[in-house]
Amino acid sequence: MKAAAESDSTFARWAYAHYFQFDRDKDTNNLIVKCTLCVKPKDLSTSRNSTSNLTKHLARCHANIKLVTKKRKQTEDESGEKTAKQQKLTFSHSAMLEPREVRRLVPEYVVEDMLPLSTGESPSFRNIVSKIPVQASNDTVSFYYQCLNRLVQLGYRLSPRYTLAFSRPTELKRTIEEQQHVSTTADIWSANNRSYLGVTVHWIDACKQFRGRHTFDQIAAEIEEIFSEYGLTHDKVTACVTDNGTNFVKCFKEYQYVEPEEEEEEELEEELEEELEEGEAEGEVELTDLQSVLLTAEEEDAQAGLCVLPPHHRCAAHTLNLIVNNEVDKWLATNPVSRVVYRNATAKCSALWTKTSRSTVASDCLEEVGEKKLIVPTVTRWNKFYDAYARITEMPLTNINNLCTQFQIKCMNDREYQFLKEYCAIMKPFTVALDILQGEDTCFYGTLQPTIEVLMAKTLAMRNGLSPMTNGLPEVIVGAIKTRFAATIDSKAALLASVSLPKFKLRWVKEETKRDHITFLLTTECRSLPTEEPAALMPDAPQPAAVNSSEEDFFSFDEQVKITSYLNSAPVMESLHQFPRIKRIALRYNAPTPSSAPVERLFSLGSLVLTPKRNRLGDGRFQRLLLFTLIVICNFEQCSYPHRT
Repeated sequence: MKAAAESDSTFARWAYAHYFQFDRDKDTNNLIVKCTLCVKPKDLSTSRNSTSNLTKHLARCHANIKLVTKKRKQTEDESGEKTAKQQKLTFSHSAMLEPREVRRLVPEYVVEDMLPLSTGESPSFRNIVSKIPVQASNDTVSFYYQCLNRLVQLGYRLSPRYTLAFSRPTELKRTIEEQQHVSTTADIWSANNRSYLGVTVHWIDACKQFRGRHTFDQIAAEIEEIFSEYGLTHDKVTACVTDNGTNFVKCFKEYQYVEPEEEEEEELEEELEEELEEGEAEGEVELTDLQSVLLTAEEEDAQAGLCVLPPHHRCAAHTLNLIVNNEVDKWLATNPVSRVVYRNATAKCSALWTKTSRSTVASDCLEEVGEKKLIVPTVTRWNKFYDAYARITEMPLTNINNLCTQFQIKCMNDREYQFLKEYCAIMKPFTVALDILQGEDTCFYGTLQPTIEVLMAKTLAMRNGLSPMTNGLPEVIVGAIKTRFAATIDSKAALLASVSLPKFKLRWVKEETKRDHITFLLTTECRSLPTEEPAALMPDAPQPAAVNSSEEDFFSFDEQVKITSYLNSAPVMESLHQFPRIKRIALRYNAPTPSSAPVERLFSLGSLVLTPKRNRLGDGRFQRLLLFTLIVICNFEQCSYPHRT
């Protein structure tokens, strides 16, 4: 037993173990030993993995005795095998980095952390780089010079032809050509007395300086230039998502591509035939001045600006923000029942936010009263206002009034506190809808229609149990949603996008007539798609009899069976592979995003690149630095098309 204890415990290898005598095992984790220095030996408990108890015993009871350490030899266990020794770490050439990897990692570190490009000239940074273990080369000094020289010259070498990571147009165009449908988002951002127009094509981003006034014709010209640079034609781009700014709205209203209708084409053909018949009857040939025709055509082209833009979608998140900031605030401020309590409650909340954000004493008082700090809202995002109101309503009214007393602010009464609670309860579905629509990777255009329908249903369900202060607010919200989303609700594109998403299909539709209408749209769209060419038949296989195309279209029962099978399939994206036609519809109508959040995130990253200390960055260098930073963060080599099913 003693041999076993010495072989599998820390006590057996302890330098002072010879002052103790092993007695027995207490349990699986502890031992019982006896001290040989004590006059009356007593049982001492110690852990198998620690001798701290025995060390304390020696220091407490035998401090006047000079203890001598004794090295214990390695023992063999019963099987005769020696105890395994710890391996030593070796830094061989296999653990060192290759020179080309160091030359890649150093610039990536500087760009990703948004350090100035002059970092490579710093002596301390050069000293750090020189300590990196690199495989032996013929000229180590030359290698480090090349590595740091690459970093110093990075600003001059950031050209579109340098590498794929710095936006090689040919590679980007080739990648775009592989996609059947894409969508874009656009917005304008100003910082450090400069304006930039941002355009995102899912994971491909473009950001260039916008010179001049932000007029609709200038915006159209800049967007079309970006589209032309990356080969984005109007038949490939299904939609461009922007905010509700009047300049963007007018831009797409004036220059949006409109497909000619069949009726208009037939009328033009009839007019041309009539003119030809009249000319033949009169037997006269009408002469036309070629110069006047060319001048008129040039004037018309100049007026049109030669800009052709894709269909325009307004940002759903920005539209919902406008509903809260305009319709909801206007109703609360003008309704006789809620007007006074709304103004008083919001004014007292604003006073609390101001005090706690500007005074350290007030912040300390808040920590004593509550465990959480107050959220100070921002002007650009209504979600922050909701979160700030909700944080206040989480506190008891007595704690709020105690803070108001300490801050010398008017206390909040029960009616105002009840108003804030009802307001947060009504607007809770609104915040959830905003968070859903602001997604990017997993939020498709087909999410918009179900989200709006569920939002209106949940908002109307809040009418029961409300006080007269907020009793009419749900109807106001639903009415504003129907007005602002009038062009989207029940539109063909929105319905096909929703039904072609396996996550939704028809589960969000309650009316039977509407379900039949959406099914009819899906069936019609599937039949309108061109038929895929069948695979080549074997030479020895019997050839089927020829079938008239019109007769085949007349007896197209198979399409209806496939749609029924799709509607009953599992709600996962992989199920689209079993239905090629519906998959093509989903790729086309779900390419746009419901909101312009991607370009907003682009500008958020741009503000970190274009800091006040780097305001002398050139336009081209800033654009390429921003693109390279996006590529490094998103791991460009492994990035895939986010809306591909």
